Amino acid sequence: MDEPDSSATEDGRVSEQAEKGSTPLDGVRVLDLTQIIAGPFCTTILANLGAEVVKLEPPGHGDEMRLIGRYKGREEHEDYFNANNYSKKSIVLDLKDPDGLAAGRELAKRAES
Repeated sequence: MDEPDSSATEDGRVSEQAEKGSTPLDGVRVLDLTQIIAGPFCTTILANLGAEVVKLEPPGHGDEMRLIGRYKGREEHEDYFNANNYSKKSIVLDLKDPDGLAAGRELAKRAES
C-alpha cells in the first residue's frame, strides 16, 4: 500500500506551498538579539521554518552560551551554542559604538516587524 503524501490536501491535491518547495516562513527576515537558551532555541525554530535569521552578538566572546556547557574532552567545541544557533547568519556589532548602533538599526529596518 502506498504511503500518503503529507503535502497533499484532503482531496489529494498537492498544496501550492509543497509544489513550490517553499517553507512557511520563506522570505521572512528575523533579527535575533537573544542569548543563552530560550531565545536562540525559538529563533532556530523560525530558521527551521524557512526564515532568514541574523543573530547579532556583542564583541568579545559573543553569546554567553559560547562560554558554558563544554563537555569533557570537547572543551574546544561550542556544542550547546551550535545546537541552538545552526541555520543562522551571525554578525558581531558593538551597539555601544555609534557606527555599530547605526548598523544594528539598518538590520532592524530590514527585519520583519
